[in-house]
Amino acid sequence: MLRIDHVLGSRLDAMLAEKLHRLEHRGAVDIVNVPVADLARRRLLITTRAGEELAIALPRHEKLFDGAVLLIDDDRAIVVRAATERWLRLEPRSISDAIELGYHVGNLHWRVRFVGEVLLVALEGRPEDYTARLEKLISSRRVGITVTEEEAQDTSESEELTRHHDHHGAAHAHDHGHSH
Repeated sequence: MLRIDHVLGSRLDAMLAEKLHRLEHRGAVDIVNVPVADLARRRLLITTRAGEELAIALPRHEKLFDGAVLLIDDDRAIVVRAATERWLRLEPRSISDAIELGYHVGNLHWRVRFVGEVLLVALEGRPEDYTARLEKLISSRRVGITVTEEEAQDTSESEELTRHHDHHGAAHAHDHGHSH
């Protein structure tokens, strides 16, 4: 059983994000689905998707959150995923707004879904961390924004939804073997 005694940071933290991105390419990021009601608990026995048992015992000033990094090294990482998934619903007002929004979201390597003319971004951290990156589009009302929740999807569906753009702008899934 792996003992976790503190949260290392958010998967969106710049220092962790690049390392997580490389580990994701190798399939070395394990997820622990934590029910939303248990995120406030400091002590928790839980099993990751890959079957590793965790004994979490956090200090009083730390809490689990969606996107919390519990372990990261050269070989693997363990990241918290809330059992319900939150999505940032982005609705561009015009075609040019949609193109600019797509450009920014692609460069940020966010996990997305498309529903008609709406772009859904999976929230793996605080919504304000995402909206800060799109402030110009949001504050000028070129993109409408809301946060929605739904039951988390199973791993196979989630992997299908994971998309990003390479340095040449081509969209591709995370099941490839190259590194950036």
